Amino acid sequence: MKNVAVILSGCGVFDGAEIQETVLTLHSILKHGGKFQCFAPDKPQLHVINHLTGEVAEGETRNVLVEAARITRGEVKPIEQCQPDEFDLVILPGGFGAAKNLCTFALEGPDCEFDPDVLAVCQAFATAEKPAAYACIAPALAARVYGEGVNLTIGNDAETAAALETFGVTHRSCEVTDVIIDQQAKLVTTPAYMLGQNVLEVGEGIDKMVQAVFALQ
Repeated sequence: MKNVAVILSGCGVFDGAEIQETVLTLHSILKHGGKFQCFAPDKPQLHVINHLTGEVAEGETRNVLVEAARITRGEVKPIEQCQPDEFDLVILPGGFGAAKNLCTFALEGPDCEFDPDVLAVCQAFATAEKPAAYACIAPALAARVYGEGVNLTIGNDAETAAALETFGVTHRSCEVTDVIIDQQAKLVTTPAYMLGQNVLEVGEGIDKMVQAVFALQ
């Protein structure tokens, strides 16, 4: 049974973890015989977005870990408690929280900063040569973790792809229902809602991502 660390960035597509991507990921892990533990940084999120209007909710603050607990029914731990030697692999669903709370790629592109605790955990999985999967915009972190020559995808957005390639990675265009696998790095990426139009096709890509990362040794 694969034991999976899942790193979340809050709750909500515009300021946290994408809820559908997260639930689909957790469902797929269980469906394919795995188990998981979710983690998130215990810190304020960058800002709060009113998901009805798309506007910043001025004066409102929320905590990334507390928000992630909304999706996981309370079963989430601070990222500092994630010990890679206790897990077989790591998965990061998308949502703009991955590019706002786990790093600042959404605001600063290739000049972004990375949450040091999240980066340390992701790098530890890579150093231990354990498989990893990143969905949607989360490959912005993978670009920093894996760097030179690694193949990954965020779909087909040329501007975002060019920003990722400044880290030395090679971006591959990919359909929403497919994945890009870098066998040497043991890295799987899928576009999810960077490209997807509905939960059905996003679910197909995420399920393929989970199966692919489970198959990596």
